[in-house]
Amino acid sequence: MPSAISTLPSDYAPFLEELKARVRTAQLRASVAANSEMVMLYWSIGRDILDRQQQAGWGAKIIDRLATDLTHEFPAMRGFSTRNLKYMRAFAKAWPERQIVQDRLAQLTWFHQIALLEKLKNPEERLAYAAAVTEHGWSRDILVIQIETGFLKRLGKSVNNFARTLPKPQSDLAAQTLKDPYVFDFLELTGDVEERRLERSLVEKIRRFLLELGVGFAFVGHQVHLNVAGEDFYLDMLFYHLRLRCYVVVELKATQFRPEYAGKLQFYLSAVDDLIRDREKDGPTIGLLLCKSKKQVIVEYTLREGQRPIGVASYQFTRALPIDLAQSLPTVDALEAELSQSLPRAGEADEAEQNATT
Repeated sequence: MPSAISTLPSDYAPFLEELKARVRTAQLRASVAANSEMVMLYWSIGRDILDRQQQAGWGAKIIDRLATDLTHEFPAMRGFSTRNLKYMRAFAKAWPERQIVQDRLAQLTWFHQIALLEKLKNPEERLAYAAAVTEHGWSRDILVIQIETGFLKRLGKSVNNFARTLPKPQSDLAAQTLKDPYVFDFLELTGDVEERRLERSLVEKIRRFLLELGVGFAFVGHQVHLNVAGEDFYLDMLFYHLRLRCYVVVELKATQFRPEYAGKLQFYLSAVDDLIRDREKDGPTIGLLLCKSKKQVIVEYTLREGQRPIGVASYQFTRALPIDLAQSLPTVDALEAELSQSLPRAGEADEAEQNATT
């Protein structure tokens, strides 16, 4: 008797793979739809609690009773604790318009919603970070890190010559890809650090470094060897950017920016273009020069006549943000005042997450 496999049609295997892909897509859509339904349910519950407290004079203790009754009625759902009901009310208070929640927030998990409420005061900032979560696929913990390090405030802030050295729209995308400063708070480094030690530390924490660089960067290697006219040269770090479709050479400097650094980086970009880049598939190689500090005017003068696309940014080892960034983040007192006195403290978010269901 022939085996079952030997009797299968020749096109069975690709057909099976297509079905598997279709099922996985359907599962993902179902999961997203279920999450959206839960977020909208929580918003509507919060909205109703707010309305009754404001219009009918219901007291704060009514939430405790609601938590007890809803938990008794739906024992399999752990999202009806007193704390989570208060988050629902805060969520509805922060977003009074249902359409905004449905169109721009419902794709995020409830855990992300809590983080946005706790960490940000400005509604436009919340929406901007919500969009970034959707674009980059950040987890709740990564979202918190990006907010605390001022991700959106730093994005697109490097000094560069992309508008003159790259064609559109690549020049705009490249400018928005780089940030300033880069925050390396995941490294156990402080003060003056040798370049090789900084490089080794970044390689050891390459996953966190990629997160700080942003979406699209793929690590190629460090101390990448180039042989030019019989002489050996080594790139500190080499990446490939999937959206820009080009190589990105990252050079690390443990001192303040100096004009000669850009000259050496231009040499590296030319060499990578000739020795590594596939000119039919890859765009011009881009350089990112990370220095301990920089004077913007000196950087601008240096890049003004350069023919290679280079961005210059500083780095820091702590989350001590510039004054304007620090002031843009709300204090605990201000946040509690906005969300009402009965909103749980920020440190209680993890317990609220355990009470929520997806």
